[in-house]
This record gives sequence, C-alpha cells and structure tokens, in this order.
Amino acid sequence: MLFPVPDRVRDVRDAVHAFMTERVEPAEPALNAGDREKLLKLRREAKDEGLWALGHPTELGGGGMPFLDYVYINEVQGRSEWGQLALGTFTLQDSLMLHKYASPRWRERYLAPMVAGEVSPSFAMTEPDYAGSDPTQLRTRAVLDGDHWVISGRKWFTTGAGEAAYTTVMCRTEPEDASPHRSFSMIIVPTDTPGYEIVRETPVLGLNGGHYEVAYNDVRVPADNLLGPRGHGFVIAQERLGPGRIFHCMRWLGQAQRAFELMCARLGSRVAFGEPLSAKQLMQQHVFDSYTEIQAARMLTLQAAERIDAGDQARVEIGAIKVVGARMLHNVIDRAIQVHGAAGLTDDTPLSRMYRHAREARIYDGPDEVHIQSTARRILEQLG
Repeated sequence: MLFPVPDRVRDVRDAVHAFMTERVEPAEPALNAGDREKLLKLRREAKDEGLWALGHPTELGGGGMPFLDYVYINEVQGRSEWGQLALGTFTLQDSLMLHKYASPRWRERYLAPMVAGEVSPSFAMTEPDYAGSDPTQLRTRAVLDGDHWVISGRKWFTTGAGEAAYTTVMCRTEPEDASPHRSFSMIIVPTDTPGYEIVRETPVLGLNGGHYEVAYNDVRVPADNLLGPRGHGFVIAQERLGPGRIFHCMRWLGQAQRAFELMCARLGSRVAFGEPLSAKQLMQQHVFDSYTEIQAARMLTLQAAERIDAGDQARVEIGAIKVVGARMLHNVIDRAIQVHGAAGLTDDTPLSRMYRHAREARIYDGPDEVHIQSTARRILEQLG
C-alpha cells in the first residue's frame, strides 16, 4: 500500500483486494477464454461474502457505500478487467441513470435485475462516421411518430450490446436549428426490438472486448422510453461521464499498481551480468518513475473525488486526471513490459493484455486532446 486508507473502508478494501488477488486474477486465463461458468461462480462468491455491488445505493439492492469511500474499493477492483463483472459494479453508471431519469415502467423492469447481475445494460453514443470528440455531430435521429419514437442511424463501441437487455441511445430529437446542446435525447431501446441489428463485434488492438457496432433500422419504441426530459441528453451524459471518469481513473491505478508489483518482483528475481536486475541503475529509474507517477495520479484522483463528493462538478480536476491517469497507466505498464523483456510481449504474463487496454484509455470517454484543451481553457477563465 502506497498511501493511507481510511479506517472506515480498510476492512472491506482488504477483503476486495484478497478476492481480486486470490480468485479473480488467477481465473483470468479462463475468463479471457470465455468461461461463463467461472464468472458466475465468482459472482456467487462475491454475493455470499457481502462484496457485491458495493457502490450501488441500498434502495437499489447495493452496498450503499458513499462515493468517496467507494473510490478506494474501485482501485483494488481495477487490478483486473474482470473485477467489475465479478463484483457487480459494471452496471453502476447505468443503474444510477435509470433510477434518476427512467419512467416507473422501465425502473421496475430493469433496475433490480440489473443490480443483481441478472441483466446487463449498454450505452450507445459514438458513431463510426463522425468525430467522437464532437458529439454535437451525431447523426442518429429519433422522430416522434404518434406515440412512438422511430430511430435511424448507426452506433459503434456500444460496450456489452451482445448480452445487453437494452441500450440507452443518444440521438438527435430536435430540429437542426436548435441549440446544439439541447438537440439530443436519450432513449431506451430493448435489444430484441425489431430493427436493432448488431453488425459486428469490433476488434480493438487484437482483442474482442465486447464492443459492438449496431444499426438502428427504423427502430420503433414507445414515447415513454425517453430517458429524462426531451433535449437533455447532454446533461444526462455529463452526469454519467463525470463520476464515471473517476471510476476509470481509480481502476487504472489498480492496474498500474499490479504492473508495478510485477515489475518489482521481476527485478528482484532476474539475474543479468552477474547481479539482479534490481541492482541496475536504469532499472531503478523505472521503479522511481513508476512510483512517483502512480502516487501523483492517485492524489489527483482523490482530490477530484473529494470535489465530486462535496457536490462540485469538478470539471478541471476530472479533465486533468483523465489525461494524467491514462498516461500514467500506459507508462507504468510499458516499463513493466520492458523489465520482463521478451516474456512481457507474450501472454505468459497479464502485461500484454493490460498494455493494449491501457492504450484505449487515452481515447474512450474523450481523447486526451479534448480534455487538455477544455481543462486549460477553464483554468485560464478562472485565473483571468
């Protein structure tokens, strides 16, 4: 542990850490190969041990852990890409969004089963033909026809669509001359609706990570499938993405910490030119740089979490840590691979897979360049 954990969360954090290191991480080869029964077994164990859905509100059937406490748990959960699915937290953002904005019919249909891990959600925003960094260009459209929305367009990187019960679709519902940030709405589309067509699972750096391209061929859904007020899609998206970026950053810390531990173990066990690698000054540089980058990113992340917990939107803090955290993750894993040499390029260690996922972090939920520009502009406005 490289920083103090509050006493109020230490016991449950230790329990989650043990669950991750003793059960989830050893199961990764089977999970990566698609062993569904192994995942279901881990889920049952998490529920039996009181570790399931810790960040979900109690009224939804979750652990009710406060936001600031949960970020400490989210870090150790992030040691493996399977942590969210094994511990029932993958649905947190969708559960909160549905709970706050959906009609009673959809809350009753999806909320409890989703928190229990019985059904999965998915979220569709990005489109293949338009710059994802500028969502005002989105062209998927929904037209109100009587008491139904008719949705036409194409989305991709809809994570989990292959198993999801429904997809929340961001689409234009207002005329072209409307204010860009009041032109879009979110609509719930059950995945068995006629016209909802999964085109392909999109490979990402050689991984089939559950990201799908989906066509909406005149999909008709009832008008009350609208999530929140009409034209408020960007407002809802911001509420979803802000805390979600903190969750990403905490999980990245868990991944980086794991890579750091693997690197240090390798340095202590490998001998070259008559002495351990740990005695080499250039190897020590890797340790120093990784330690300081992890610590700096952790402090920035906790600062952002404290601001959100206090009711602030924390846009500067979130923009900063999204960039710094993604870079830190890539750098630490890259050094760990370098220390492992040829072995780091293989699947004999988790580093190869971790490295590819780390590269994604600089793009999803907004590319670095957008966060740098918007964060710097806000800082200049505050100080000008």
